[in-house]
Amino acid sequence: MSTTKKGESKIAAFLKQGASVTTTRAHVHWVVTEFGAVNLFGKDLVIRANLLKSIAHPNHRKELERLIKERFRV
Repeated sequence: MSTTKKGESKIAAFLKQGASVTTTRAHVHWVVTEFGAVNLFGKDLVIRANLLKSIAHPNHRKELERLIKERFRV
């Protein structure tokens, strides 16, 4: 599922402060939601962000797009 029970996106632009990371981004290859599957292996950060946005819930894509543009200045 791409959203929590409260309707919040599970695909986030940034980790929350204090969040722990148990794997590096290089270890993540495939991410799957009910809106599709993307292979992130070997992709740069901007491409990865846009691929993740593409499988986010449609209600959250516009905000993710804004955050991607803000973060990467694209």
